[in-house]
Amino acid sequence: MKVPFLDLGLQHRALREPALAALAATYDATRFCLGKDVEDFEKNFAATLGYPRALGMNSGTAPLHVACMIAGFGAGDEVLTTPFTFISSAWGINYVGATPVFTDIEEGTFNLDPTKLEAAITPRTKGIIVVHLFGQPARMDEIIAVARKHGLYVIEDCAQAVGAKYKDTPVGIIGDVGTFSFYPTKNLGGCGEGGAFVAKDEAVHTKARHIRVHGSDRRYYHDIVGGNFRMDGFQAALLNVKLPHLAAWTARRQTIAARYLEGIKLTDVRLPEQPVYGQSVFHQFTIRHPRREVLREHLAKHEVGTDLIYPVPLHLQKCYAHLGRARGSFPVAEKAAETCLSLPIFPELTDAQVEHVIASLNGF
Repeated sequence: MKVPFLDLGLQHRALREPALAALAATYDATRFCLGKDVEDFEKNFAATLGYPRALGMNSGTAPLHVACMIAGFGAGDEVLTTPFTFISSAWGINYVGATPVFTDIEEGTFNLDPTKLEAAITPRTKGIIVVHLFGQPARMDEIIAVARKHGLYVIEDCAQAVGAKYKDTPVGIIGDVGTFSFYPTKNLGGCGEGGAFVAKDEAVHTKARHIRVHGSDRRYYHDIVGGNFRMDGFQAALLNVKLPHLAAWTARRQTIAARYLEGIKLTDVRLPEQPVYGQSVFHQFTIRHPRREVLREHLAKHEVGTDLIYPVPLHLQKCYAHLGRARGSFPVAEKAAETCLSLPIFPELTDAQVEHVIASLNGF
């Protein structure tokens, strides 16, 4: 039995009719940049997920950039973040001239370890970018406590955690601002790039809205330095079609994850930890095994697709060599990069495919 790591075609074929109808309506109305489709998506996204307001943007990287601008990070400033994530989690820091400072992660959740933060804080530290990796919320109470003690701005990167909750609160509005990605592989994915920005504070939301369109609230009048971070109408139209299905898709991911957690009995495998404080949406189901490469070959022979997500931590990437953090600087993140293996987990997987993954693992 073949089990792909991910098959986007299954979801998109099922939604083809309403998706094409939505695209046609946008096309006929020429709503190509912002406009009604984007406004509708912003309202629907906020209402569905429990946010006071939301702004659509043109990628998942864009709201991180905007968040760093709003936080006021700049040259000479340092911002703490995780070395075990996709690189755009750190790009916003660089885009405004600040310096990313990495701190290590927890063994169980792959998220920032709150106990490691204070040791990295200097007089130049201005903020923390928290990544809710693989859909699992980070330990926000402890992270917020450190941030408030030192007057740090907290940005939540929720790119992989749309719909996730921390103690019944949606991720993204626990810190100062939250950011999302609608890259096609995400739990709520578009047919191209897209992102969102959320904020509790209306004034912050308004500033982000101005930054999104060249620092302007009126055409040809520019009060602040901004950028071009506008969501296009086609992506919003497609996301409006998909959004009503998100709860069911999330529930299916959680069901698959529960079966994996119950059924996988392979010796030496480490399953993802599920802390009681958070509700994961399982963007990934990532295990660890000391013989990761051999295990991956075994699964491939049984036609089970896998992926090595983040095989090189950020501090060991060539672009950050100048920071001088050699191998051994963040041992937990480095060990995760060497031993992690992500299994298939997407809503369209059948029960039979899930059981095949489990049986193939247990037969290693």
